[in-house]
Amino acid sequence: MKITEDKLHAEGSYWLFDKGYISEFVYGGIDGAITTFAVVAGAAGADAAIYWVLIFGFANLIADGFSMSVGNYFAVKADRDNYEKHKAVEYWEIENLREKEIEEIREIYEAKGFKGELLEQVVEVITSDDDVWVDTMMKEELEMTKDDKTPIKTAFATFLSFNLIGIIPLLSYIGSALFELNHDNLFLISCLATAGAMIIIGYMKSKVTEKPWVKGVV
Repeated sequence: MKITEDKLHAEGSYWLFDKGYISEFVYGGIDGAITTFAVVAGAAGADAAIYWVLIFGFANLIADGFSMSVGNYFAVKADRDNYEKHKAVEYWEIENLREKEIEEIREIYEAKGFKGELLEQVVEVITSDDDVWVDTMMKEELEMTKDDKTPIKTAFATFLSFNLIGIIPLLSYIGSALFELNHDNLFLISCLATAGAMIIIGYMKSKVTEKPWVKGVV
């Protein structure tokens, strides 16, 4: 599941922010922030040293982020494989059971209100092109459509959002460790930062879905 630059930019530089991938970004981001905050909260409750908070936090980011991305990869791949399997069956049926498949097209459009000569014209046009015919059967008979999202991009969107948003609850501890800042109120700052992460995700979602930002944040 190697990520290459060509694959990531195959359909444009901004595919990650396309509406098709917003669900992965929101899902990964929320899970990343919440699970990392849970680690921070547990460590803070146990009064653990900062380096333990960071070790557990980064372990969570890497392990859970990878787990989620791989899970999404195989889920999307399974859906695509299932679609291709049924598509191959439809091609076989129009090749070997042609009259039966023509009658199925006729029944589908007759149920939509087409009648007489117009119905026969629609049937003739659709069945004159095997690709159009199969595509129609997939949508109308099996109610299946091919998802444009690719497994590799879905996995990458999930992993990236999980880590970008998930690291936010750790930022106060990272800053304290790097710059020897005051250790007081680190957990409170982490709580506020996590709330900020949720606001960021909600705002981004509202921009993509064109909904009021307040509703998106809530």
